[in-house]
Amino acid sequence: MSHAIDDTIEHAEVTRLLAENSSGLNFDHLPDDVIFVAKQCILDWLGVTIAGASDPLVQILRDSARADGGDPHATLVGVAERGSVRQAALINGAAGHALDYDDVLRPLGGHPTAPIMPAVLALAEREGLDGGALLTAFVAGLETEARVGLFVGGGHYEAGWHATATVGTFGAAAGSARSMGLDADQTATALGIAATQAAGLKSMFGTMCKPLHAGKASENGLLAADLASRGFTSRADALECFQGFGYTQSDSVSPAAALEDLGALFFATQTQFKYHAACYGTHSPIEAARKARLNPGFNRNGVSKVELKVHPRCMSVCNIQEPETGLEVKFSLRHTAALSLSDAPTGDMNLYSVETATDPDYVALRRKVAVSGDPNLTRNGSEIIVHQTDGTVIREVADLTIPSSDYGDTWSRLQDKFRAVATPVVGDAKMETILRMVGDLENQGDLSALMAACVPS
Repeated sequence: MSHAIDDTIEHAEVTRLLAENSSGLNFDHLPDDVIFVAKQCILDWLGVTIAGASDPLVQILRDSARADGGDPHATLVGVAERGSVRQAALINGAAGHALDYDDVLRPLGGHPTAPIMPAVLALAEREGLDGGALLTAFVAGLETEARVGLFVGGGHYEAGWHATATVGTFGAAAGSARSMGLDADQTATALGIAATQAAGLKSMFGTMCKPLHAGKASENGLLAADLASRGFTSRADALECFQGFGYTQSDSVSPAAALEDLGALFFATQTQFKYHAACYGTHSPIEAARKARLNPGFNRNGVSKVELKVHPRCMSVCNIQEPETGLEVKFSLRHTAALSLSDAPTGDMNLYSVETATDPDYVALRRKVAVSGDPNLTRNGSEIIVHQTDGTVIREVADLTIPSSDYGDTWSRLQDKFRAVATPVVGDAKMETILRMVGDLENQGDLSALMAACVPS
């Protein structure tokens, strides 16, 4: 759809057009690079979900699911348990985001895979879908949530909404609807049911509620598609109607952005992956600090003060000044910069602990870091200025705005990350099985062997 689009919400048909695009998506029409990136997303999500399954918040959700009972249709990734499809969507969704180590997508303004993959995977298990169908459903969900993210724009996130939770619900609904073979009318209804459930507050960052957001988005999106398939009613224009999602959730709504080159332009290739186990807003500062540390003139013991500049949007996302827990460390620009300047292994999930938050050496260096917002930086850009007692000043910048186009290098790095996070849980043999099957996912006629490898022996 390359013709000009009326950018006034009153004349938009965003919900309907996105539903038509999602329901009509076929594997044979997916570009090769989109398929490759989708497999990267799935591998990365499986790894962080396997590792995140032992998190206390996930254990609480599993306890709650056991109390409810339910038909064991779907695998709870990373543990030797099963649950209903909705329980699996909730629990696997929370587990995949528990470590805050999952992928990010700028058009969405959040984490794309964690809300979608748990829902479409649970449905694929229950319905016996093959790898190609799973990939198609996942891409349908990702492209929908990316476009809904563009529809509400930055105003949605700035108002305090967690896009992974809110916009992710639409992705889960579209992916689930595609898994179930719903037509455009049913998918539009599912998006409406998703719209009235979408929620998630940024004020919950640093608590168990943030990972819960991804799980609820997945569960609610799956429920939306299931209800739509059974004849449940909703508005079919929920995104753009008066008092609908757009009107109530953002002051920067743009139908034109949501519908640009619909059917031809895929946003999956803009997905970026995390190699530090903390909030993505800390990654550019971590990289800038790493550059400073590698400077020949750097002396950690001689640091007198550190100026850290980030885009102003980061100031309300990951700027916990005095973290006291491992989870809070993940959202502390000051502390993660101190870790990077100290050559701490920021990709190691075990680094983010109470011990790290309270370590006297890290705390002393953290308190020398002053964070400020600089609107001239890109959203994923940063600058660090390290002042030392001998008068040396080291200035470094980093910018993670542009995704890597070297898919081979990304796949290699993701395999290394996957081995590191998954092997301690499932062992070498199952880890290699997952790598092999995800790498050839489009040719997998059955997903049972893959799912069997995703739990401990």
